[in-house]
Amino acid sequence: MKKLMTLALAAAMMMGVATGANAIDFKAKGQWIMDFNYGMHGNFGDSKAATNSGFKRNGNQEDEFEAMQRVRLQLDAVASEALSGTVFFEMGDQFWGKGKDGGALGADGKVVELKRAYIDWMVPQTDLKVRMGIQGLALPAFTTNASQIFDDDVAAVSLNYQFNENVGLTAFWARPYNDNYGYKYDSKTGDNQNYMDNMDMFAVLLPLTFDGVKVTPWVMYAAMGPGMFKNDLAPHDTIANGLGRAQKGLVSGFTGFDKNDTYGNAFWAGVTGEVTMWDPFRIAWDVNYGSASYEDEKMNREGWLASLLLEYKLDWATPGIYGWYGSGDDSNPRNGSERMPVVSANGNNQFSNFAFSGNPYIAREGVLGSTMVGTWGIGARLKDMSFLEDLKHTLRVNFMGGTNAPKMAKYVGQDLGKRGVYDVNGRANAYDPMYLTTDDYALEIGLTNTYKMYDNFTVMLDAAYVALWLDDSRSTWGKNPGRSALGGDGVYDAWNVNLSFVYSF
Repeated sequence: MKKLMTLALAAAMMMGVATGANAIDFKAKGQWIMDFNYGMHGNFGDSKAATNSGFKRNGNQEDEFEAMQRVRLQLDAVASEALSGTVFFEMGDQFWGKGKDGGALGADGKVVELKRAYIDWMVPQTDLKVRMGIQGLALPAFTTNASQIFDDDVAAVSLNYQFNENVGLTAFWARPYNDNYGYKYDSKTGDNQNYMDNMDMFAVLLPLTFDGVKVTPWVMYAAMGPGMFKNDLAPHDTIANGLGRAQKGLVSGFTGFDKNDTYGNAFWAGVTGEVTMWDPFRIAWDVNYGSASYEDEKMNREGWLASLLLEYKLDWATPGIYGWYGSGDDSNPRNGSERMPVVSANGNNQFSNFAFSGNPYIAREGVLGSTMVGTWGIGARLKDMSFLEDLKHTLRVNFMGGTNAPKMAKYVGQDLGKRGVYDVNGRANAYDPMYLTTDDYALEIGLTNTYKMYDNFTVMLDAAYVALWLDDSRSTWGKNPGRSALGGDGVYDAWNVNLSFVYSF
């Protein structure tokens, strides 16, 4: 009898497990990219004849020809409309032949990364949606489709509530950095004490949707601890030159002396939107402002960026014209920077695939910068031209320049302090990576071709060329801008051809 009861209990438990398992709906998504690039002069400053430099960009040393790949796998465990969990893995970018990436002979590299992991749930008896965990977050952008302030994966709690068909509300708390390097060095343990080293961001977005009109005003605040980033020159609790706070986009790029003992404060606000009531004509705009302040005024950063897009959808293409303007530094580095601060802009900027970060896959990009901050530009494009089934083309032409005062060129790239101002370009990458003045210009021409070979398989051929003109007057970069601005042997135009094979499901 006991054996029979034991068997019955075990069967009941198995049925319960099976029932619970069947209640979960597993959904899988993924993407494989095989990518091939050939190009030159990624940093505009080295020639093949002089140094056989390959393709340098943002500190990366690459061959002129590179092959690489990336795999992404996402698994959703859906219990109901009110509860689900997601885990998202990424393998790559893996350069073929590179041992560190697992791409050399024998492979077997440790390259699996956790890209996202979060749970979605709804508060019972309400329409309030909650997402907790490492997730993709972005501020709104209707012109470029990629925020120039914040668009990346981050640990966060986000809330979303739809009041009615016209008004919604989104809020989030995100923690980009904490417990990485610590604030104060402990001589007893040999470690940095992990406090005052966090960065916390709080944002509220108000999406408004009406017939033919969408508008989203938003605000965001960030508290930035003095120990956010490692200081290679001095402990965090001593008077240093502020490198402990330095991060691309959040500081001016010029520092003086900073005690590193107080929190920095950052604030952003914007109004973005689009008008489609005159379809097929569309108008979109983004207006953003931001400031970051620290104990040392030289590190402060405050500015704005606005962009406008006009496009008209035809049967065979969508022609459009667009423009942008971002505030730039004045001629006084002691009052900080007048460029808008940036947290991390990792989206795909639809204005540019090469000069800025707009390539949808893993091709070379961002040779002028990851954002349009500190620049102005006008552009025209023919988007999604199609004359044959499943084959589309997008042609872009952009003319742009810098908005920074020419006098600032004398401070950029200085290894030592000049008049009490220290440049931290080499460590903080605060110029991202180019610094253009009002006397510098660039022209970009790009053609993107996509062929949908199968429902889940796309081939993309993208070719781009950026011509750069740096002012060689004595008041700006001097007679050899290639050396003073770029650290190379001259100024050369950057170009690249990319071929990508993409399987998505």
